[in-house]
Amino acid sequence: MEDTRLRYSDEELMEFREIILKKIEKAEQDLALLKEAFANDKNNGTDDTAPTFKSFEEGSETMSKEANSQLAARQEKFIRDLRNALIRIENKTYGICRVTKKLIAKERLRLVPHATLSIEAKNKM
Repeated sequence: MEDTRLRYSDEELMEFREIILKKIEKAEQDLALLKEAFANDKNNGTDDTAPTFKSFEEGSETMSKEANSQLAARQEKFIRDLRNALIRIENKTYGICRVTKKLIAKERLRLVPHATLSIEAKNKM
């Protein structure tokens, strides 16, 4: 059954706000761990190993740092998207599809609280 209301009620918006705040808290903790791992530059005791193994270790370390950097960037974007969702809640525009202007299903918003597109709009893309 399609929801024909123009927006979610204040009570519903507060429910989504709580979900988003919890997700932001978790995402910020994850980001802190990624940044800590990125900054942690221990050599794992490879100073005395053969040069061949040392170069493998350094290559692996570089790839690991790149992966951590990419994960951190994605996490920062996720946090930014969640904060933008909080702004939409304050503006009472949260949960309205950018394309169809219909309400995004509650189930979708509970799983992807920063969503700005309904499944219908996403499928059209």
